[in-house]
Parts: sequence; structure tokens; C-alpha cells
Amino acid sequence: MHNLVKTYNLSKRYGKTYQVKNINLSVEEGEIFGFLGPNGAGKTTTLKMLLGLVKPTKGKVIIFGKELKENRQTILIQIGSLIESPSYYGHLTGMENLKLVQRLRNIPEKNIHEVLNIVRLENQKDKKVNQYSLGMKQRLGIAMALLPFPKLLILDEPTNGLDPAGIEEIRELIKSFPSRFGITVLLSSHLLSEIEQIATSVGIINNGELLFHGSMESLKKKSQQIIKIRTSNSSFAHKILLSRGMQPILENDDLLFENISDAEVIQANRTLITSGIDVLRIEEEKKSLERIFLEMTGKGQSL
Repeated sequence: MHNLVKTYNLSKRYGKTYQVKNINLSVEEGEIFGFLGPNGAGKTTTLKMLLGLVKPTKGKVIIFGKELKENRQTILIQIGSLIESPSYYGHLTGMENLKLVQRLRNIPEKNIHEVLNIVRLENQKDKKVNQYSLGMKQRLGIAMALLPFPKLLILDEPTNGLDPAGIEEIRELIKSFPSRFGITVLLSSHLLSEIEQIATSVGIINNGELLFHGSMESLKKKSQQIIKIRTSNSSFAHKILLSRGMQPILENDDLLFENISDAEVIQANRTLITSGIDVLRIEEEKKSLERIFLEMTGKGQSL
């Protein structure tokens, strides 16, 4: 495997504010790369810079081993994309919309029938797009992006606004692209649950800065064990344990301990009991990926 996409200190500034700052992405051939972050984190701006739709303030974009700025046409002809929302002519049918793209990009006509089958729109191809459901419009947008059977497919929030059945359908469709067609996928989402189920690698962005970049497995390894202790007076218990050199976190009337040994759990329990505080519960739980994401991007941010 080798890198299909690499960026070097990719940045975009509007006025004095950086929307994207020093992003170093690396997407390998044959993978599904999930670009994850809260709404407004800089995901769409980054993807637009990869497609030449937004000019970077600084930094470089290398795709297929070539710099985008100097090889724009030869690079973009090998990329399919769906950014923000599908573009279509509502008064035309799905088939007619695909034929327009096919002619503009000089693609074999047989590709139209193939992509219609792939996105399961063959029975709605003669219906006007204005009469399509949101999910059908999204599938048509993916069909347009897929039409040239590109080496790289870039999808911006492809399940946005869909119901659970539609999300599942699009998810399974995207997961099949690398093995069925040899297509590398780069998709963005603000939903951790989406990225977790579909991506092999992930980048987490917030406030325009890349906070994590690596395999999904390496992200999952961050989900460490937590010991949770609930007492009859957790606020007082928190103060007592801090005074004894321990570092519990008080959250929702629970005391949370990270990276704590069995001996330290015994010591905390004994300290609380001898201080006259009843220990109601001691339990172990694994830190969820959602919790890791919230800690990286700041609590209270939209998922």
C-alpha cells in the first residue's frame, strides 16, 4: 500500500482566523479514511482544498504522488466527489442527470447502468429527481461521483439527514467500494458511530487542527479501563482522596479513576470507610470512543 493523498501543513485563513491550520493528512490506497469532527471543525474546507475548490493559504496537497497545484486536471479526472449535498437538475430524471455527467466527463455510457445498479436506483431512473426522497437524492449524488469509477472517492457527510435505514444502506454501500472496485474512500462525518463502523483509519479535527491521525485500531486502544466509585457523599470523598495524594475525577456524583492499580483501589476504599463515608458501589468500565472523542474536542461539542 502507498499514500494516495498527503497534505503538508495545509491551512486556510479567512481574515485573521484559521479555518484549517497545519493539517497533515495521509490516506493510503485501499482504505476507508474517516475524517471526524464536530460541525464547523474544518472538515468541508479541507476536502474542498483537496479538490481545488478552495485555495489554501499555505501548505501542499499531494494526490497520486503529484502536487495538485501543478497537475490539477490529470489528478481530478481520477477523483469522484460529493461535497455538502448532491448537485442535480430537479426537473430531469435520474438517468438524464447521469447522462449529463457522462457526456461532460467523456465516460462510457455503460457506466451509467452499472452505477444505477450499484446504488439501487435502476427502478427509479426515469423518475424526476424532484420526486426523489432524500435518501434517493443522496444515492444519486454517490452514483454521479462513482460514474468514472475513480481511484479516489471523496464524500462529505454522505449520511447527513438520512433515517436509520438510509444510513445503514449508504454505509454498507461505501464499505464495499475498496474490495469490489478498488476505490479508496475519504469521507467526513460529525458522527463517531458512523466512522467507527465504516472506517479503517481516522483523523479527528477540531477548531481547524488535527488532534488524532491513525488506524481505527490505535484509536480503540485509547479506550482504557476506568474505576468508578459511588459513595454516600462523593463531594466530601473527593476532597478526602485528593488530600491523600490520589487523583479522582468527580463526575455526576461518581469518583472516576484512570490507570489505577488494584492496590490503589483497595487503599481508596479503606480511606473512605475509615473516614466515615459509605462506599455504595465500585465498578470497572471501559472508556468509550465517544468519551475519548469528547475529551479530544471539548465537552459539550456536538457529535
